[in-house]
Amino acid sequence: MQKNRVFRGCKYLGIIFPMLGSVATAGFFSSSVELYVSPTGSDANSGSERKPVASLARARDLARSQAGKKDVTVHVGDGIYYLPQTLVFTPADSGSEKNPVVYKADNEGGAVLSGGSKLELDWTAYQDGIFQAKTPSGLEVDQLFIDGQAQRMARYPNYDPKKKTAAYQGFSVDAFSKERAANWADPTGGYIHAMHVQQWGGYHYRITGKDAEGEVTYEGGWQNNRQMGMHKDYRMVENIFEELDAPGEWFHNAKTSTLYYMPAVEVDLAKAKVEVVRLRHLVEFQGTQAAPVKCISLQGFTVRHAARTFMDCKEPLLRSDWAIYRGGAFLLTGTEDVSILDCEFDQVGGNAVFVNNYNRRTLVKGCHIHDTGASGVCFVGDPKAVRNPLFEYKETNDLSKIDLTPGPKTDNYPADSIVEDCLIHGIGRVEKQPAGVQISMAQGITVRDVSIYDCARSGINVSEGTWGGHLIEGCDVFDTVLETHDHGSFNSWGRDRFWRSDVKTSQIAIDQNPKLPFLDAVETSVIRNSRWRCDHGWDVDLDDGSSNYEIYNNLLLAKGLKLREGFRRHAWNNVIVNNGLHPHVWYVGNQDEVHGNILMSRHRPARMKRPNAESARVDKNLFFVGNASVVKATSDTLGWDKQSIFDDPQFVDPASGDFRVKEGSPAFAIGFKNFPMDQFGVKKPALRKIARMPQLPSPVLAQAKAKRAPQKARKATRPAKPSVWLGARLQALSGEAFSAYGVGKEEGGVVLTQLANNSSAAQQGLKEGDVVQQVNGQAVRTSAALLRACADAGKKPLKLKIVRDQQAKEITVKASNSGM
Repeated sequence: MQKNRVFRGCKYLGIIFPMLGSVATAGFFSSSVELYVSPTGSDANSGSERKPVASLARARDLARSQAGKKDVTVHVGDGIYYLPQTLVFTPADSGSEKNPVVYKADNEGGAVLSGGSKLELDWTAYQDGIFQAKTPSGLEVDQLFIDGQAQRMARYPNYDPKKKTAAYQGFSVDAFSKERAANWADPTGGYIHAMHVQQWGGYHYRITGKDAEGEVTYEGGWQNNRQMGMHKDYRMVENIFEELDAPGEWFHNAKTSTLYYMPAVEVDLAKAKVEVVRLRHLVEFQGTQAAPVKCISLQGFTVRHAARTFMDCKEPLLRSDWAIYRGGAFLLTGTEDVSILDCEFDQVGGNAVFVNNYNRRTLVKGCHIHDTGASGVCFVGDPKAVRNPLFEYKETNDLSKIDLTPGPKTDNYPADSIVEDCLIHGIGRVEKQPAGVQISMAQGITVRDVSIYDCARSGINVSEGTWGGHLIEGCDVFDTVLETHDHGSFNSWGRDRFWRSDVKTSQIAIDQNPKLPFLDAVETSVIRNSRWRCDHGWDVDLDDGSSNYEIYNNLLLAKGLKLREGFRRHAWNNVIVNNGLHPHVWYVGNQDEVHGNILMSRHRPARMKRPNAESARVDKNLFFVGNASVVKATSDTLGWDKQSIFDDPQFVDPASGDFRVKEGSPAFAIGFKNFPMDQFGVKKPALRKIARMPQLPSPVLAQAKAKRAPQKARKATRPAKPSVWLGARLQALSGEAFSAYGVGKEEGGVVLTQLANNSSAAQQGLKEGDVVQQVNGQAVRTSAALLRACADAGKKPLKLKIVRDQQAKEITVKASNSGM
């Protein structure tokens, strides 16, 4: 179970960190200090209510002498504060547990912190509905805002808001083809955005020009930790002048200091407010573990105009699919008891809040984070705190030589922190490997009562097991993995020091030392009382090696629960609508338990053939299905569900999302207990009022029962004889197998499912589980296609492209041995 964590902190901070009740009137002998900031003030003023200062930086400087000695409240009046540079807080600005420092907007959302500048422009007509205006010399424009709304760089293909699940809301195979680029006078400074070949996130490139043959040249592609190249179709270019052809698009020619813009019909450029972005970080807390920034709260601000950072997203994260940029509109490094309260992060270009390395008791509460270029809130620690860290997916540890000391080496990571009562949506408008909340190399992070939706990738992501103790509760997460693939509304990896993609090697080491999976995942993480929906992956996806989780009292609405490869995952008392359990590549002795759940489909195992009942408990579930024999056939293969039952759970009101069961339901016989179905997501009234709800499914079986008519018994058909090649049985990839083998559906392939050591396949270096994708350059998606390609080769050697342990390889076999 998750340990009870001890919190201490400043008296202002929230529910767990008790809030300051009132602020005393300022005075010479007062125990408190009150300062005032106004857009109409002057930094030459004293900061009193009658003589406010003009900037938060000046208020900070005035507060510094009393910070930590007296309660300090900085009242910030309504208006826009264009920050000339990043507002930095150091240890000298710290409050104390007894005397916190609070920067508070007079009216929530009324004080706007901007990292941009307002431009006063004289527009003239250019051509074809495009207008032009001269800009200040030396101005760099990363983003353009018209009347508060971000506009789009000139791009191809054009943005189509109706294509919500299409990559970049518009893509084309010829995005930067030689033929297309022939129309571009000078594309230097443009950008290529492309999805990962397997749609595991994306890549970004800066165009450097064209070569002598007219081909586009570019640099970049470091933003994804699974370096496999860009997708051949899912590509888009932007910041190309010749592609300015749609309302809302713009292009800035820095050489001539000219801004070109095509306004929508409703935009009046003569009256429009024009703003551009300058700063990457609007606020930074700069401390260390030895000298932290302490007990400061920022409350009620609107945060806008933070620059995009996708070209600086370079740091790989511990064999996850991620690379990271350590920055955001608010960047916290070396803090204790810092709170971000009731703030709106509006269309920031990168991450909204980044909690970097050593931080304790950070609180992000009551915030509205939307339309971010990258992630919402990130907690990311120091790789140097990790024992035996590895970074690229293909790297492996020698398990006989790893450090066997549990836990981190240092304290340089975020811990005991909370994201609570927030609304987070529109995540990944630029980058395609984002999350509403991202957790990596951290411990004891709580995500509570948060609504997250409209995400390019996951809603909540835990990048590895280091170091567990997280609590996810009361969340409502849906409409995720919209532009990507093979992921979940909740996603985790556990590619910790014990994990290798060649499962057999890890299995041998773990058999000898069962403590290996828990060296990094030292504390149990809990997922409870939440609602999940993902229509493009899994509702909850515990991927490669994810270990030490408890999952209970959850409502899963679409694609079920996936558990791959890890240890000690206990899932009970969940309702999984129209789906069920997806067990992928389980270790022997994994201590997993799945019981007391309501399931609506058979289990969907991948790369699992042998009985697993001795090492895992999957039993006493209720299956609400139309054909019990199908469920039993799968479960019997694995030795599961001997005491499970098949019946109607009698849901209370599924049409309204109430999947509790009625009194007298057979679900109570398996130990199921009702849990609230009306308390998912954000609670703050102003945010709950505007928060969306997920699409609620109708139980498919209930519809089928209403329409079912008597059917004649069907004749049993003999199963097709399996194809054999080089002494190996063949099976084309389908369904769950694509994810299990790490292969995209577009490429497909044929798996060698069984082969003896003395088979021709084994003697020529092939292994069970190899996926054959090409024979002599010819794609093979079916067993028949593989056999035809071998026959077509005649006596020529067969050059095979295979995927082994999710890594592409090439191997050649002799034609003389290529028969059946």
